[in-house]
Amino acid sequence: MLINILTVITVFILMEGATWLIHKYVMHGFLWMLHRDHHDHSSDGAFERNDLFFAIFALPTIALMYFGSLNGFNTLFYIGLGIMLYGMAYFFVHDIFIHQRFKALTHTKNPYFLALRRAHKQHHKHLGKEDGECFGFLIVPLKYFKMYRKAKS
Repeated sequence: MLINILTVITVFILMEGATWLIHKYVMHGFLWMLHRDHHDHSSDGAFERNDLFFAIFALPTIALMYFGSLNGFNTLFYIGLGIMLYGMAYFFVHDIFIHQRFKALTHTKNPYFLALRRAHKQHHKHLGKEDGECFGFLIVPLKYFKMYRKAKS
């Protein structure tokens, strides 16, 4: 039981590094054509081509959880669970909190969440796939955290 919980937590933490790498080298690399509308806001509807990444990332997660549950629950299931929980956190923080796809959590004074928004705003100031910064998700560069921690004091 403890090993399963540790697996989920470890995978969740490792997903931050995987997210950084995928965002920088895949989304801002060879799959830029899917991610571009997220930066230049060229989509007309409620959805962007960038939203296809949800399906791209969900499929291996579903496969891990499915095959990991066939004969009891093995490590594959818990790896998939960690990825799924990270994906849920990503949806709530990125789509709801940062980009306000649903108007909720609009007024926060929490220094961490303000720094998170600011770092993401810095990422989006670059409309092209080059010269990007802040490719991670939950780990905020210290300079943004310090900016809002001082403002609160």
